[in-house]
Amino acid sequence: MNRKELDPKSSPRAAFGAQLRSSREARGWSQEQLAATMGFSDSYVSAVETGRKSTALRFARLADEALGTGQTLELMWIGLRRRGFIEGFPEHAAQEARAAKIRVFEPNLVPGLFQIPAYTAALEAAAVASGNTTPEESESRRKFLAKRQQLHRRPAPPLIHAVMDESGIRRPVGGPTTMAAQLDHLEKMASRPYVVLQVAPFSLAEHASFRAFVTLLTFADRSVIGYTESAEQGYVVRKDETVRTWEKTYDRLQVDALNRAASLELIRKIREELSP
Repeated sequence: MNRKELDPKSSPRAAFGAQLRSSREARGWSQEQLAATMGFSDSYVSAVETGRKSTALRFARLADEALGTGQTLELMWIGLRRRGFIEGFPEHAAQEARAAKIRVFEPNLVPGLFQIPAYTAALEAAAVASGNTTPEESESRRKFLAKRQQLHRRPAPPLIHAVMDESGIRRPVGGPTTMAAQLDHLEKMASRPYVVLQVAPFSLAEHASFRAFVTLLTFADRSVIGYTESAEQGYVVRKDETVRTWEKTYDRLQVDALNRAASLELIRKIREELSP
């Protein structure tokens, strides 16, 4: 049997097809087995996997259900079809949906998975006002973030370890009222058993472990991939040497940052400063 190799970067169809094939093979299923479970023909599944045919959101959802992949394919389908996302991010969001553990360092803002709608809206309004995006793209990103945040409502959500630079909790995005609500939300999230929140204080200065946004995703089989981005490009990193270096750096960051109790105390202190 000839196997068509796909370049996931060649088109949205190819990217989705490659992820579908990868998820199916990880389950140990043939195309025929997946097709029978989903109620489609094996020729249709083959056409989607090889990028010869686009498909509907319903197919992505049924594939996730059949393969036990959470929202991986659904989020990838949505992300690849909506405008306003930098290259690489939809793939990262799809991988995030199936991660068992998420580690993130955010140098400037509250991480997306913990943003309240008003905070996100303020960021998007600023992007539209500056001409960096359109209202339609902004709305698309807001809806997509809300979809990603649904992982908090799973019966068994992934472990999320977030380290935020102190600037991210001091920058009053959206004004004092919005920021106060955002800090209240962080305190609420910090009480959840699957969440660990830490703050990297200003006092780390030049000794801060990372200079840019970094995410590490760990999966059920203990494999790990990384993600980072520039202003115009997102990078899903699978190179083992790079990922292992990032893991060691993140471990050091956890030690250098304020512990959970001290981080929560600082968040509360800044919240009090925003009170009228």
